[in-house]
Amino acid sequence: MSRLTTPVAALTLKNPVICGAGEHTMTARAIEAALATGAAAVVAKSTNESLAAKQQLDKTDYALLDAAWNRLPWDFEPPADAILMGRSGLLQRDFEPWLDELVRLDRSAAQQDAYVIPSLILSDLDQCVAYAQQIEQAGLRVLEVNIGAPHGEEAAKGAIRLERGAERIEMITRRLREATSLPLWIKLTGQSEDVVALAEATQRGGADSVVMMGRFMGFLPDLETGAPLLGTSAAIGGGWALPLTARWLMMTRRRLGRDFPLIATNGARNGLDVARFLLAGASATEMTSAVFTGGYAVLERAIEELDAYVARRGVSVCELLGQAADQVQTYQEQASRPGHWERFAPLS
Repeated sequence: MSRLTTPVAALTLKNPVICGAGEHTMTARAIEAALATGAAAVVAKSTNESLAAKQQLDKTDYALLDAAWNRLPWDFEPPADAILMGRSGLLQRDFEPWLDELVRLDRSAAQQDAYVIPSLILSDLDQCVAYAQQIEQAGLRVLEVNIGAPHGEEAAKGAIRLERGAERIEMITRRLREATSLPLWIKLTGQSEDVVALAEATQRGGADSVVMMGRFMGFLPDLETGAPLLGTSAAIGGGWALPLTARWLMMTRRRLGRDFPLIATNGARNGLDVARFLLAGASATEMTSAVFTGGYAVLERAIEELDAYVARRGVSVCELLGQAADQVQTYQEQASRPGHWERFAPLS
């Protein structure tokens, strides 16, 4: 067992760095490139049965922005504070050939002590359940089901389901749990007043882990043209989201307990961010936008940075897990500091 080893329910990952699903995991060559970095798992580009969701891929567009909302060149060397806005669609392949390819890739991944993980986007629940069963029968070892895709309310009706209701999420999870014995990861939206309640619903439904949280939808006017950037609303992600994701992780850990594994996504740019998510309660982190904009080397550097961090502290990943989350206090529990505000007030 290395100092980077981390458990996610019944699975043991060689490190907490996962390549999340996106255009950068859409082909066999791309998945192999991500695996070559040493990542513990690669989540394949998501799919479902909806033709409209597949056609949406032909309308993809992206913008990389700096902290002042100026557009940046797409040179795979983005600054640390880069912001990604984009719209996307789903994999344009038939299910069976895609599944056969993932089986081959996962067999190769197993030789590297890694996983290739299929990702289903919810459209029709019965079809999603049927796909889940086929995935298990084919011999794949983990399943992620994304019910929190940010584009759900912008895509064609029914093409992509964005679920925010706890009762429905529990029902969906239970249907999937009854259909497959695979380790089941449910990916949730961050566009909810209470992400913890959604995570709790997946736990009741029998999920093995929850991935939190999907990107937000945003809208940005272009100052030069007066038109919407990209012409539409779009999903937005970047390092700015890390404290938001970390808070929901912390709160979920405190509500659901230490034994229900959490997986972070949205906000991690490097290995130190993976460490921050560990401290907030996430057993592993899916890096997505950072890889899409910075290339596969982001994953390798993240593993190296995380390893250097835990070595410097003389701890293992497991010892870091939830350390900060378990020390969180309320405002009321904080010690009084009379007059402390005067240090920060401009006219004090």
